[in-house]
Amino acid sequence: MKAVRPKKALGQHFLTDLPTAQRIADTVDVRPDLPILEVGPGMGVLTQFLMQKGRVLKVAEIDDESVVFLRRTYPSLEDSIIEDDFLKMHLERTFGGQPFLLTGNYPYNISSQIFFKMLDNRDLIPCCTGMIQKEVAERLAARPGTKAYGILSVLVQAWYDVEYLFTVPPSVFNPPPKVQSAVVCMRRNDAHALGCNEDLFKRVVKTTFNQRRKMLRVNLRPLLAELGLLEEGKLPERLADDFDLTRRPEQLSLAQFVELTQRLEALLDARQG
Repeated sequence: MKAVRPKKALGQHFLTDLPTAQRIADTVDVRPDLPILEVGPGMGVLTQFLMQKGRVLKVAEIDDESVVFLRRTYPSLEDSIIEDDFLKMHLERTFGGQPFLLTGNYPYNISSQIFFKMLDNRDLIPCCTGMIQKEVAERLAARPGTKAYGILSVLVQAWYDVEYLFTVPPSVFNPPPKVQSAVVCMRRNDAHALGCNEDLFKRVVKTTFNQRRKMLRVNLRPLLAELGLLEEGKLPERLADDFDLTRRPEQLSLAQFVELTQRLEALLDARQG
């Protein structure tokens, strides 16, 4: 059967190098107790090695042409192919409500969205491995004070320990992407709660990094205005006194973002009281 045509609209870059596919497949060995969901199997280059693991495996594929190819090439996968958009799937139904490991050569155009969905389903996904753009992988693993540190770094590291495993060159793909790729492994940490309002925490992180080059006292203003916490157009003195707002968001650790969120919560409680 002829090969599947990579579709730019779906962010498809098919892996062609078998040793690289084997290395990626072996990342799932970190949690051999979990069933596996592969996102975007394409022509099954990674899938064939995952099938050798002897574990329950399902694959989610939105591309009709790829689904036809998978069915004809790997007939034993017939009942394990989910023809759906991963971003729209109800993941609690995938393995009957049981936790699973997420992996794949992720479509480059939605990789960040995949990880935000992972966060929303973190109790179902104790481990996630796979290949993404090198730049995204660096952001996932970035530490405070570095250029790559940002929204994705803070939100993912709140719940997962991130390990950058290895870099993959463009030459092992069809078509070759214009960027390098990388393989990562993310494992749930011990956090069960952040100690603050999680929705407000996300808003704080996203708002401050919207203008990452500016100081907190500047880039917090839109959120403070939205929350009704500006005092005659000025920052609350209590907040400015208690927290160094001359720092930039990339200088704050996860714990400091939690602390900042807690202080905003205290101001909200005081206003409402």
